[in-house]
Amino acid sequence: PYKIGTMIEVPRAALIADKLAKETEFFSFGTNDLTQMTCGFSRDDAAFFLKDYVKAGIFTKDPFQVLDQEGVGQLIQMAITKGRHAKPGLKCGICGEQGGDPTTVKYCHDLNMSYVSCSPYRVPIALLAAAQAAIAQ
Repeated sequence: PYKIGTMIEVPRAALIADKLAKETEFFSFGTNDLTQMTCGFSRDDAAFFLKDYVKAGIFTKDPFQVLDQEGVGQLIQMAITKGRHAKPGLKCGICGEQGGDPTTVKYCHDLNMSYVSCSPYRVPIALLAAAQAAIAQ
């Protein structure tokens, strides 16, 4: 049998994660869309100014490549906490380019996520980062 889950791609879904958890078996955080919605800018438009934001210290790295733990990550952490409070054992993971970044993979491990999903070319990096996070624990 297959499982029914939900994508958490907008801030409101993260905010009501406890209600969503009652109706689903897992959460998959769509980090690209969640980043766009949380930050208030599109991935396409960001190409024109994001380097300046990083240079100015607004972001430490491109949030479409490395999860913005301070902003988007906080929403994800809150949603996991609320979701697992409503449904203990709820499986959670991320889907997006950030899933192939080593610091993001470690963050996901620290939040006890079940999986990360990323582009095929980033899979070897994600596997190595997941192994390193497990060993460090």
